[in-house]
Order: sequence, then structure tokens, then C-alpha cells
Amino acid sequence: MSNLSTDRPISAAVPARPNALRELLKAMRPRQWVKNSFVFAAIAFSENRLWQFWDRDVGPASLLRVIGAFVAFCMAASAIYLINDLVDIEKDRAHPKKRHRPFASGRLSPTVGAATAATLILAVLPLAYILDPDFGFLAVLTTYVAVQGFLYTYWLKNVVLMDILVLAAGFVLRAVGGAAVIDVLITPWLLLCMLLLALFLGIGKRRHELTLLESGAGEHRRILQEYSVPMLDQMMSIVTASIIMAYSITAFLAPVAPQEPYPMLMVTIPFVIYAIFRYLYLIYQRGEGGAPDELILRDLPLAGSVILWGLTVLAVLLLFPS
Repeated sequence: MSNLSTDRPISAAVPARPNALRELLKAMRPRQWVKNSFVFAAIAFSENRLWQFWDRDVGPASLLRVIGAFVAFCMAASAIYLINDLVDIEKDRAHPKKRHRPFASGRLSPTVGAATAATLILAVLPLAYILDPDFGFLAVLTTYVAVQGFLYTYWLKNVVLMDILVLAAGFVLRAVGGAAVIDVLITPWLLLCMLLLALFLGIGKRRHELTLLESGAGEHRRILQEYSVPMLDQMMSIVTASIIMAYSITAFLAPVAPQEPYPMLMVTIPFVIYAIFRYLYLIYQRGEGGAPDELILRDLPLAGSVILWGLTVLAVLLLFPS
């Protein structure tokens, strides 16, 4: 009997050692890098004409700098995600989904996470200066890291309403950073649209957390005790109407698009309305909204409306130069 027991494969008794590099990459949340695509708004919705970015002497260099800005924001965002997860290890362990994250589950050492976050921040600041020696982009990126990585993580995420507003400001900073790196101006109406869209997603995420955790919401995140579903629904209604109005005005007044015989970007408004209504449907009817970046990749109608919106914008700006 003893011989039979010793003949068992070792792998059956000893669990496989987790891949630290794979877990580290997971903790850096590459799926959420899609949020950093807001930096490209500087090219499509700046006060410069789109065709100027395709100029042989100007365009390629500007495009490369914006791509560099996208990479820089991905590095900074990953560092912030690591810091946030390190601070929230114990709270994440009380969450039905977040308890499976690399740090909360114990699959990744906090020391590795802290060292990686520090390395990313120290590496991204020189990159920001290289992309824009005039310090404009460096100032925006430093503000982003300071506010999102430290003020929010250690303080503002526990202040009611400010937790949502600060996260929304991060999207605006991405757009401003994309403009700063190529020294162009973005229309103020577009910045307002981005702020409202980020608020829309943030409110939906808070609502999802509140309904998912129910009575245990406060144990996971203290700030959730300050919210209620009816309150968030009221905020959602206000922001939804505001997004549609703000985007409509943006389409009417966009300096990059022709205004004769009518503002050509008006044709993109239906895609925006459909995408917003589809997202509301997913929140209220399917209980989604906890991970907006994953939802837009998983829901085909929502993804299709966003893609069609982007293609229509490019078609209008390229085929009908103002």
C-alpha cells in the first residue's frame, strides 16, 4: 500500500507555482489601456484642420508624439492601478470579484508590485520630457499621477462625489495631454463632453458596485455608504441628458468640420445617442457597468456603435475638409 501511495505524480500533490510575470501584467490591467485612447482626440477634434496632421513635414512627427503620449499614459495608469490595488488589498478581499485580483488572492507579492509601480513612474517622467521639451505634457502627466495615484488613492476616493469627479477629470487630462504634446488646442465643448462621459461611466460603475455588494457595500468601500441607488439614478439622468446636449453642440460648432450647407458632424449624433441608450440598457436591464472598458469590448452592439461613430467622424473630416 505504501508503494502505491508513493507512486503518485508529484504534480498532483504540489500545486503549480503561479507565473509572477503573468500576474504582474494582469495587475497592470492592460485591458483598461483603451481609456488612454482619449489622447488621440487632439488630432481629430483640435482647432487645427485634420489634413494638417498628414502634411509630410508636420503630420508624421505629430502622430508619433501622440502615440508616445498614449504609451506614457499607459505606463502611468498601470503604476496607479498597482498602487491602488496595494492600498486596497484587504478591501478587495471582501469583494466577490476583486478578491481574485493578483494581490488580494496572494498570487503576486506586494513587494514586486511596489517596485514595478516606482519603476514605471520614474521611467515615464523622462519620456514625457522627451516627447515635449516645453514641459507642457510633463506638467499634465505629473498632475495625472499626483491626483489619480496619490490624492485619489489616499484621500479623495473617500470623499463623497469627489471620488467620481476626480476619476472623470482623469479622462480630461488624457485629452489635454494629447493636445499638449503636439501643441494644439482642443475645443472646450469637447472637453466638456469627455468630462460628462467619464461621469456617466463613473456613476454607472458606482451603481453596479452598490447593487452587487448590497448590504456589504460599506465593508468593501466605505464611500459606498454615502450613496444610494435612487441618488445615483438621479445623477445618471442629469448626466445622460447633458452628454447628448453637449455633444450636439460640439458637433454643431466643431471648427474642424464644414458648416455649409449644415454642420456635417451632425450625422454622428445618432451613434452617440444609441451608444448611451445601449449602455443604459446594459446597466438597468442586465446589471452591467462594473467594468466599462470590458463591457465595450464584450457587447457587440455597443462596440459597433462606437466603431461606426469613429469611422463616420474620420470620413466627415477627411472627405469634407472645411
